[in-house]
Amino acid sequence: MEKAIVIGATGGTGAAITEELSKRGIRTVAFGRSVRKLEQLRDRLGNPEHVTIAAGDAFRPSDIVRAAEGADVLFHCANVPYHEMERKLIPLGESVMEAADRLGLKVVAIDGIYPYGRRQMDRVTEEHPKQPHTRKGKTRLAFEKMLFDSRWGQAKVMIVRLPDYYGPTANEASYLGSTLEAIAAGKMAFFIGNMRVAREFVYLPDAAFMIAELAIRDDTYGENWNIPGAGLISGREIVRIARQASGSAKPVIPLGRVGLSLLGMVAPVMKEVVEMLYLTEEPLILSGEKYERRVGPVRATSFEEGIANTIRSLQGRNTSLLK
Repeated sequence: MEKAIVIGATGGTGAAITEELSKRGIRTVAFGRSVRKLEQLRDRLGNPEHVTIAAGDAFRPSDIVRAAEGADVLFHCANVPYHEMERKLIPLGESVMEAADRLGLKVVAIDGIYPYGRRQMDRVTEEHPKQPHTRKGKTRLAFEKMLFDSRWGQAKVMIVRLPDYYGPTANEASYLGSTLEAIAAGKMAFFIGNMRVAREFVYLPDAAFMIAELAIRDDTYGENWNIPGAGLISGREIVRIARQASGSAKPVIPLGRVGLSLLGMVAPVMKEVVEMLYLTEEPLILSGEKYERRVGPVRATSFEEGIANTIRSLQGRNTSLLK
């Protein structure tokens, strides 16, 4: 991989991957809609010479083609809000794939675990049946089929699947992002789901490292890859660690079906989370066996370290914004 373009570079996964590529000294184009957010990302990275920014619309293949000149790998990290997923996810992916196919690029598509449906294995491998029972899961499965469609004769694709994630770049698109942001700011926070049930979360810098390791190999394309976290942790433990790191003791309120439905009256995206609550009640745990066998050890920062790092980073960012 000599040059990469990250579509959706200012989002949670996109920013983490852009930072990982920057650390490796790989020439990288950070592509997104907002020039301001792209400039903030580049500033946070220390303005490295090998990272350039390109503003454009990912729904327009020509914008991507123009920005991706000279690239050999495209990271598809752009996403759409929950309440727009059924309508916009496939058109977005088709736009990205059309651009990648024109240029003959390798494509690393970042996705979640929704297509698996309910857990049928203790540790979910890439061979787990894909039997989604939710609208979003079915949309995501259709997204996978589109990515691997034979019409893309020049692009090579892999799908990388992450569980729920957290980290300094995570935002409201992740279940835990807004929770940790509020705790870091010393504000009351909400936690989506049951706080007593232990679930899997991956630390985004770990995920970005493993994704980059997959992307630099030729024999990893044309496949699905699971990226596991550091194990299971309950919401109560997450809050305990975050409060200790932040020095804040403001309340954290769990949100179940009723609470999300009520919030959905003013924020449509929250209402759309309801059908995915099964994952907070019957956690799905990813197996990293394939990654370990084919690539190397799974990188797994402890929750104590990862959550503390996240809180400190968010507080540092808040402080700099106030100056």
